[in-house]
Amino acid sequence: MEKTYDGRPTLLLVHGAWHRASCWAELQAVLTAEGWDSRTVDLPSTGKQGIPTAGVYEDAAAIGEQLRSIEGPVAVLAHSYGGIPVTQEAGDHANVVHLIYLAAYMPAENESMYDIHGLPAPEDLSGVFPLIDDPRTSLYGDLPDAAAEAALGQLVDQSLRSFAQPVSRAAWRTIPSTYVVCERDGAIPPALQESMSAHAANVERLASGHSPFLSAPVELSAVLRKVLTAVSSGD
Repeated sequence: MEKTYDGRPTLLLVHGAWHRASCWAELQAVLTAEGWDSRTVDLPSTGKQGIPTAGVYEDAAAIGEQLRSIEGPVAVLAHSYGGIPVTQEAGDHANVVHLIYLAAYMPAENESMYDIHGLPAPEDLSGVFPLIDDPRTSLYGDLPDAAAEAALGQLVDQSLRSFAQPVSRAAWRTIPSTYVVCERDGAIPPALQESMSAHAANVERLASGHSPFLSAPVELSAVLRKVLTAVSSGD
């Protein structure tokens, strides 16, 4: 059956480090109930089995494959690390009408996550990057204990290479973008988010921790609806 368009872009949801696409399930349920179409992608730098070896460019290629499979306009929502391969890839796709960085890294050309944090990149890029300190608090500080334990149980390994490779392009220079600052984030300091948000055309804020797609999916959906309604109307 041919898809009909009502002016709303499809949302492509790109997860962050140590996560898989399944982390978006609660937000997708809210989006579907509100009439928004969404898709996800599993990044190859996150490994469910074995040690992942893929980096930014393989992740970017996976995002590109998904973008090519979607008919009509697309808005890309990137969370945390996901902002890096989205920044690398999205500019190559004419159907991408907006970028949304959710507590996400928003690098300029030749910047990696190490660069953004002012750290020297390791010479050996093999292996995995250790899980963030105190992930219960850092990633899920505003989740109830049971929900946080369930989320922690879904985390997987993340390749070191993905954190150390720089982007060669910056899609936000040519595609309109919104940065959503998570004001109670325990993983990416809000001050760093505010600094990166200077690259964006629009800034929104959520009084949430690092993972509002789990802790505040309704509130996050409201922000997305506000942003994407403006995109659809051409405001």
